[in-house]
Amino acid sequence: MNPPMTPPSTRSTTPPATPLGAAQADLDAVEAIVRSAGTSFYRGMRVLPPDRRHAMYAIYAFCRVVDDIADDEAVPLAERLPRLGAWRARIADLYHGITDDPVTRVLAEAVRRYALRREDFLAVIDGMQMDAETPIVAPDLATLDLYCDRVAAAVGRLSVRAFGDASPAADRVAHALGRALQLTNILRDVREDAERGRLYLPHEYLDAADVPHDPLAALRAPRLPEVCARVAALAHAQFRTAREAMAGCDRQAMRPARLMGATYAAILARLERRGWQRLDQRVSLPAWQKLWVAVRYGLAA
Repeated sequence: MNPPMTPPSTRSTTPPATPLGAAQADLDAVEAIVRSAGTSFYRGMRVLPPDRRHAMYAIYAFCRVVDDIADDEAVPLAERLPRLGAWRARIADLYHGITDDPVTRVLAEAVRRYALRREDFLAVIDGMQMDAETPIVAPDLATLDLYCDRVAAAVGRLSVRAFGDASPAADRVAHALGRALQLTNILRDVREDAERGRLYLPHEYLDAADVPHDPLAALRAPRLPEVCARVAALAHAQFRTAREAMAGCDRQAMRPARLMGATYAAILARLERRGWQRLDQRVSLPAWQKLWVAVRYGLAA
C-alpha cells in the first residue's frame, strides 16, 4: 500500500538554503565579479565548501572593486580618493548592519559567520590609496613592507578566517605569505610597472647597486639583476616562514593557502630560471604545472 500523499496545503514551502544564508541574486552578482576577472582564483576557490567559497568570493569582489578605483588613471585623483573614502564608510556601516549592494550584503554574512575584522578591510583600502595618491617609486624597505602588508597580508588575514582558521599561527601565515606573494608580483611586473612610472624595488637595494631611482632608467642599469635577486631572496624567506607557520594551523583550512604558496613559489622559480636580464619576457605557469601543483596539494577540482 502506498503511503498517503501530503496534502498540497501542508507541503513545506521553505526555500532551499543558500550559502551564508545570503540572497541568491546577491551571491550570483558577487560570483559574476569574480568570474569576469579572468583569474585562476575563481577555479581555485571552488575546492572550498559553499559557505567558505562564497565568503572568499565576496572578499575578492571587495578587493577587485577598490583596486579598480585606485588603478583607474583615467579618473582624476580628486575623484578616486573620495570613492575610496566612500568604501571606508561602507565598511563601517557594514559592521552596524547597514548594507547597500550585493558585495556588502554578502560580506556582512561572511563577517557574521567568520568574524572577519574591520581593520583588515580598512588596511586593504589604505594600500589601494598608497597606489592611487602618487606612483610608488623606490620606497624604503619599511614602506615596501607596509605596502605589502596592506595590499596582500591584510587580504590573507581575511582569507584564513574564511578558510577556517583564526589562530595566531594562521595570522602568521597571512603575514608571511602575503609578503611572499606580493614580492613575487613585484618581480614579475618590474618592466610593466616601470612603463607606468612605478618602481617597487627598495631604494636601499637600488643604492647599493648604483641603480637609479627613475623607473625607466633602472631598467637599463647593469646591476639591476642584483637588486632583483635580493628581493627574490626576501620572497623565499617569507615563503619559508609561511610554510613553518602552517605547521601550527588546521591542515584542512590551510589547503587553499598551500596551493597559493606553491603556485607563486613556482612562478618565482621560473622568474629566476629566466633571469633578471630579460624582463621583457613575461613569465607564467604552463597548464601542466598548474595541474601538477593542484594534484600535489590535493586540490584538484
